[in-house]
Amino acid sequence: MRKKYQRQVFEEIEVIDAGAKGKTIAKAPDGRVIFIKNAVPGDVVTVQTTKKRKAYFEGIATHFHKYSDKREIPKCKHFELCGGCKWQNMTYENQLYYKQREVENNLKRIGHLEIPDLLPILGSKNHYYYRNKMEFSFSDSRWLYPDELRSEEPISDKNALGLHIPGMWDKILDLEECHLQPPPSNAIRLEIKRFAVQHEIPFFSPKTQQGLLRTLMIRTSSNGEVMVLIQFAKDNRELRELILNHITTAFPEITSLLYVINQKQNDTIYDQDVICYRGNDHIWEEMEGLRFKIDAKSFYQTNSEQAHELYTVVSDFAGLTGSEIVYDLYTGTGTIAQFIAKQAQKVVGIEAIPEAVEAATSNALVNKIENTYFIVGDMKSVFNEEIIRKHGIPDVVITDPPRDGMHKDVVQQLLKVAPKRLVYVSCNSATQARDLAMMKDDYHIVKVQPVDMFPQTHHVENVVLLEKRNA
Repeated sequence: MRKKYQRQVFEEIEVIDAGAKGKTIAKAPDGRVIFIKNAVPGDVVTVQTTKKRKAYFEGIATHFHKYSDKREIPKCKHFELCGGCKWQNMTYENQLYYKQREVENNLKRIGHLEIPDLLPILGSKNHYYYRNKMEFSFSDSRWLYPDELRSEEPISDKNALGLHIPGMWDKILDLEECHLQPPPSNAIRLEIKRFAVQHEIPFFSPKTQQGLLRTLMIRTSSNGEVMVLIQFAKDNRELRELILNHITTAFPEITSLLYVINQKQNDTIYDQDVICYRGNDHIWEEMEGLRFKIDAKSFYQTNSEQAHELYTVVSDFAGLTGSEIVYDLYTGTGTIAQFIAKQAQKVVGIEAIPEAVEAATSNALVNKIENTYFIVGDMKSVFNEEIIRKHGIPDVVITDPPRDGMHKDVVQQLLKVAPKRLVYVSCNSATQARDLAMMKDDYHIVKVQPVDMFPQTHHVENVVLLEKRNA
């Protein structure tokens, strides 16, 4: 039988650094690292450990002897419970500092890479209300506050519409406010919950798989268009139309009202039919005169303003003159490909998701771009000699893989194709460093540009320009 872990308490420990996944770092008296989830560098705290490993502890600050000058008063009342904004207690200037340092540390320590030019991180103009997409969950058994658990009073309203408590798949924090998405997001979420409770429309239970209301997705665009999608767990026309008709009346600014009937175990909608109830089945996003059609399943950068900054960096790093053949790996809905198309001879986008390629092709037609070609398929098998023969050897390759980075076979194919320049966009500089390490004998890093897409969180985007050695 596994022995229960005996928690330890360390008094007056100084928090010395920020670590991965929004945690901060301190040192225990025996020299081991302590990862703390609720402190800021510069705090002096009492730490109670929650987990012990050979090389480190995990813990929580239970008492603050001294507060750091890097601290900021959190804007949101749900801070520390909600998993959305783990750095709201740190000034934005310091958030940028630690994000920049994480990029540098990962490239140097994981990749053992030389960085000749690490440019200052590009901060976001908007520190709040910057997300164009939010997904909320319904639950008939919301997360209960400690004082509620201690109370002998019966709890009348256990329904929730909000976000998951970190690490608890079945516990939803009922949100009274959220500072991530601009209006009318909060108003829509709160009104839907109020109406559903009033009319006794059953909220979903992730444990029993019972109930009707499952998830709510809200998308907004810089053009003022609004998409709302409700996911129902079963086909109940009477209750479905009751709530959808109310939403239509209460929020006439909604331009796309959709629903999904999902009877699966999980909440993903990518294998489900999306039904348009009112308005259009899409909204439009614009960037530098380009228009992008966004449907319920489309990927689009969730910070629209910073997406423009990011794509501008990619375009500058690519250094196109109009004569180059460019390959855009993991192209998604082809936003980067179309953003740079006017500066290239040809852009070939490759993507695994068929719906994304359909959207990319459709958007290129809307934007009257005739020099982009989009191919669907698994990257490690589709990015091959046949494609190269058909479309030509690329002068420049742009790659923007998911968080796991590139498959080693894709890296090997890149080395075989040997473009003069590579622009590597990443949302995870650790896996980016791993991939770059595999290429460092053939390519050298010219410059690195971190971009902050997600203020109040530890996440950071990074763009690296590489050039062929002896090219």
